[in-house]
Amino acid sequence: MKKISYFILMALVSGASHAAFDADMFVREIKTGVDVVAAPTVATYTIDDAPGALGAEVYETVGAVNDDDIRMFVPTSMYVRMGGGLNLGFASSHALYDGVEHESSGSYTAQIGLGWNLSSYVRTELDFQTTTLKFSDVDNVAANYQTVGGMLYFDLARRYVQTGDITRRRTFVPFMGIGAAIGAYEFDGQNGADGVVFAAPRATVGFNVMFTDLIGLDVYYQYQMMIGNGFGWGAHAGGCDNISNIMASLRVNF
Repeated sequence: MKKISYFILMALVSGASHAAFDADMFVREIKTGVDVVAAPTVATYTIDDAPGALGAEVYETVGAVNDDDIRMFVPTSMYVRMGGGLNLGFASSHALYDGVEHESSGSYTAQIGLGWNLSSYVRTELDFQTTTLKFSDVDNVAANYQTVGGMLYFDLARRYVQTGDITRRRTFVPFMGIGAAIGAYEFDGQNGADGVVFAAPRATVGFNVMFTDLIGLDVYYQYQMMIGNGFGWGAHAGGCDNISNIMASLRVNF
């Protein structure tokens, strides 16, 4: 009986000692855990603190990439544009007035449009343009065009480039476009030609510069072959004339 009691007493003492050891370890681990959480950055730890493939992936890449170098671009599906341009008199047909041809001078165009990005290379657009043409050596006469048109644009470089899971946009993208428009025109003054006009074809070539992920500037040359009653006053029906503009417009993606 004494031997049994002695054995029980030794077991209790040993258990108490082991419990004390576990308690000390628990406190130490808690303190260590608190210190790790409170550390200013995980960059102070090494692969030895987290062995294995996961540790290598996490700790060895900390600080290797600057956050400022990663800018994820999300491609948009639509855009709007607003801008205008100046007529190139030397590259446009001359108007006929009192039997004398006059070059356009001080002429301008305003434009608004709505477009769809079909892919990184192709987009389509509907736009409205209004044009006022004035002419050299002629006072108090002008021509006015209002047209609604459709364009298909081809970007000559990808607007966005995907590398792995990161998508980056290009800052500079050249483009060209082809389309047509229909509208009405009016030549103010005696014997002015009025009626329906077809801009077919309408062609553009230029470039886009992006300021941000959503806002950019288009600068381009626009050519229109205007089919109507002629370009000027007292012109015969079935005339065909050329209008050239240099255009600039803001393109806002959304």
